[in-house]
Amino acid sequence: PVEAAIALSIVFLAVEIVKREPGAPRLSERIPWVVAFLFGLLHGFGFAGALAEIGLPQGEVPMALLTFNLGVEAGQIVIVIGAMLILWALRRANALYAARAQIIGAYAIGSVAAMWLLQRILAG
Repeated sequence: PVEAAIALSIVFLAVEIVKREPGAPRLSERIPWVVAFLFGLLHGFGFAGALAEIGLPQGEVPMALLTFNLGVEAGQIVIVIGAMLILWALRRANALYAARAQIIGAYAIGSVAAMWLLQRILAG
């Protein structure tokens, strides 16, 4: 159930991006701290479940959590910087290209997450 909920959370964010309209803030824009907190909690449960499945000794959990989180944060920073550079270049070329790239990216991420959600539901 946690893995399915994680996939659903990613679908939710993809929908938020696709349905975004100027002047009409979406839920994730109105209360981003609540959305980030709930998603962090949900994704943390998923990671805790993965640690339990691999049988990590209790004494190694704090270091595993720290190094995993540092790695995730470093990876996210690299991805965000890369995406920002691509969108910046697209905006300089043509603002319409950047808008289309955001929508295409949201559909791609949402589609993969929806497929993952269906796999989790049908397997469970």
